[in-house]
Amino acid sequence: MSHHVPTRVLLPHRLPLFAASILCTIAVMVATAAVAQSPPAPAAAPAQAEREADLAAMLRGATLEGQFTITSPGHDATKLSREKYTLGDVKKLDGNLWLIPTRIQYGEKDLQVPITLPIQWAGDTPVVVVDNIGIPGLGAVSARVMFFADHYAGYWQHGAASGNLFGTIHRAKTVDKN
Repeated sequence: MSHHVPTRVLLPHRLPLFAASILCTIAVMVATAAVAQSPPAPAAAPAQAEREADLAAMLRGATLEGQFTITSPGHDATKLSREKYTLGDVKKLDGNLWLIPTRIQYGEKDLQVPITLPIQWAGDTPVVVVDNIGIPGLGAVSARVMFFADHYAGYWQHGAASGNLFGTIHRAKTVDKN
């Protein structure tokens, strides 16, 4: 005597496997179509070495001219004072350190010092980040200064005084050798 299993008993066991196979096939087809129709990926961002080379080229021999404010209590935060930084041969050292030979001119100050500064990156934007760094002739200085599109801007703190600074970067003139 043969034993006959009704179809209605087998169907529920096979249906989930069959439905899962169909759903997987549809999902693969949809994903393949989406990839085939997706726009091309944007060009890769320039490598960090290229960003660093661009920064060195922008700052090497440049003059930064701008203004600063003193926002400390007891000072007129709207008063602008002139500042000027004349840079020498800017070079990247190890890690995030940069050698920036600088002539600093503001108020009664006019001094030339080689400064080693750490530069961090906010995406494609270089930012000087210093906390109580000793600068000969000035003392301990803290600052956050960013460079972008031949401009600089940031915040400085020197002892009890602090404020904002901003200005333009005048790149060194290149000499045509032809």
